[in-house]
Amino acid sequence: MTEMRSAAIAPTRARRAVVFALVAVFLDVAGFGLILPVLPPLIEEVGGVDLDAAARVGGWLFAVFSLAQFACAPLVGTLSDRFGRRPLLLLAVAGLAVDYVVHALAPSLIWLFAGRFFAGVCGSSFVIANACLADVTTPERRARAFGLMSAAFGLGFVLGPALGGLLGSFGTRVPFWCAAALAAANFLFGLVGLPETLAPEARRVFRWREANPLGALAVFRRFPGVLPNATVLAAYFFATAIYPAIWPFWGIAAFGWSSETVGLTLAISGLATALVQGLASGPAVARFGERRLAAVGLGIGAASLAAIGAAPTTAAVLVVLIVQAAEGFVHPMLSALMSKAVPEDAQGALQGGISAGMNLAMLFGTIFFAQVFGWFVSPAAPFRSPDVAFFVAAAAMALALVLFLRTGSGRRSKR
Repeated sequence: MTEMRSAAIAPTRARRAVVFALVAVFLDVAGFGLILPVLPPLIEEVGGVDLDAAARVGGWLFAVFSLAQFACAPLVGTLSDRFGRRPLLLLAVAGLAVDYVVHALAPSLIWLFAGRFFAGVCGSSFVIANACLADVTTPERRARAFGLMSAAFGLGFVLGPALGGLLGSFGTRVPFWCAAALAAANFLFGLVGLPETLAPEARRVFRWREANPLGALAVFRRFPGVLPNATVLAAYFFATAIYPAIWPFWGIAAFGWSSETVGLTLAISGLATALVQGLASGPAVARFGERRLAAVGLGIGAASLAAIGAAPTTAAVLVVLIVQAAEGFVHPMLSALMSKAVPEDAQGALQGGISAGMNLAMLFGTIFFAQVFGWFVSPAAPFRSPDVAFFVAAAAMALALVLFLRTGSGRRSKR
């Protein structure tokens, strides 16, 4: 069935779809990255709170974003299986442009929370972009395709945070206006350059049980071999939720970082990830297979989290961020393994299910790590340290590795 669907899509249209999917994710992430360096001062400015309280508020902001994505991404993924990828992807991208304007004008914390919720509702472009890639690639090539998607994600984190840190020096609202402009440009690019990748004969009946978040998670049970990898992926995302939850707050508390330095660290991390995944994912998969790369990524992720918590200087943190780039293999490798186990007409539902699991894990993770960080930098803590949360996250990542190895996946051959 994969060959039939691939043959139905002309090579030029397939290439345009891949290019747009990668550019869409790049621009969306760049827009998101623009705002990260200025979130701590913006929360302090709008809410009139100090750093430890701002960190807790920041955690709840990301939790609201994850909650909205958890609720809506499965619906969008399932709708794309019924009506096609193009209209849903364009709608999601347009909504992000509106959301960033809301952030730029926010006069209070309530507006920030409303903006984050709306961003989560519209932030399903990654789900549909992955489904587009699945439409136009064979199962054997999907690990490389998902690796390119992660590379685009990483490149977005090169441009976005670096520019956000620089633009933040002109005011906390300036990066949001720039993010709105990027999202609007992304929408216009999609109107011109995005073909439909899901042929009408390959579409399927809309099912409400798959469109609601809990029903979307059921896709993991229906196909053998999917649920164990989905569980590992959820544990992985729970651990990595520490980065959006506290990274800029931790940098300020641990080393006194400015918004420019926050942006620089995120840019270096994104560049390292993009280089590793963009250049190494294809050859690495061909030589070692998805399962081995996923295991290596989980191990490096756990070690990197512990090393960041123990880092004595900003320079040491930068070194760890470069090594940590190999952790980025985890998501595309596990996604490829699950995609191979799911029929072609359920790829959108699978991506919706993955997004639902990811956002549920990050929902709990952002709240948890923001509270841990806020507690241990407050005067009420038994001892004050901004690093405790990273050691807890390292333990969670190690647990994900153990779960992966216990499923037996890590001991199998590359296929």
